[in-house]
Amino acid sequence: MNNSSVKGILIPIGGNEDKGNRNGKEDAYSFDFVGDGILYHVVKQAGGLDAKIVVIPAASSIPEEIAENYKDAFKKLGCTNIHILQILERSDSEIPENIELIRTANAVMFSGGNQSNITKKMLGTSMHRLMLDKYRNEPFVIAGTSAGAMCMSHQMIAGGTNKDSFRKGVVDMGKGMGFISQLIIDSHFIRRGRFGRLTEAVAKHPDLIGVGLAEDTGLIITNEKEFQVIGSGMVIVFDTREATHNYQHILEFGTPMTVVNMLTHVLSNGDKFEIETRTIKVLPMNAEFV
Repeated sequence: MNNSSVKGILIPIGGNEDKGNRNGKEDAYSFDFVGDGILYHVVKQAGGLDAKIVVIPAASSIPEEIAENYKDAFKKLGCTNIHILQILERSDSEIPENIELIRTANAVMFSGGNQSNITKKMLGTSMHRLMLDKYRNEPFVIAGTSAGAMCMSHQMIAGGTNKDSFRKGVVDMGKGMGFISQLIIDSHFIRRGRFGRLTEAVAKHPDLIGVGLAEDTGLIITNEKEFQVIGSGMVIVFDTREATHNYQHILEFGTPMTVVNMLTHVLSNGDKFEIETRTIKVLPMNAEFV
């Protein structure tokens, strides 16, 4: 995709984002739900409280429950135009009424679950092609949490995990929705110990940038050129362009792997990353996040 022509915005989220119902629990985050929270940023980028936002729980095994959770969360923010689009079968992505809902939307929000469910139901359909067209040509927002974030890239992590060792075969790769080609995105990155599988993913594709999103943490990706970190947690960035001892392509399945000189960044709220030049602008200590 020619990123100079991309007018849309991607907002991948690491999962378990604040939905305004933590009620003072011990795991409550310090950010205000209204004004600083992840979903607030989705609404802001979509155009405000009257923006038409379509929630798509296609990845989930409990889509109705998940859809209601997001509907309630967006209502808490004051949104007035929230729609639920149930894609249960691939044929649902070809229904004219469903396609029209996307055509008139300002933003879509993909839920978590299994990212392969999204691609099985939507990849290559009329609805998917419409989303790609709107993303290229309009200020259209595509947001997604967990599985909904991971499916955004062209090279998608489809599964696999191993917290204790780094061996070939830790990661299963698949074809994602292709909204962005330069990144490989992983979610729940810190809590679920996904260091090994993202490392193998970028070892397989050393020209791509690995992005590990902590929970309640996301990115605002503009024009496929730059992303800014939002939320309360860490973003881990892997750059293997200068890595050595990367023999992933010749090792046998299950063999221990080594990757040396992989550049790693730990970013937090407000930090910016320029994708083409792979340069970082860190938010000054006394600055206010915009």
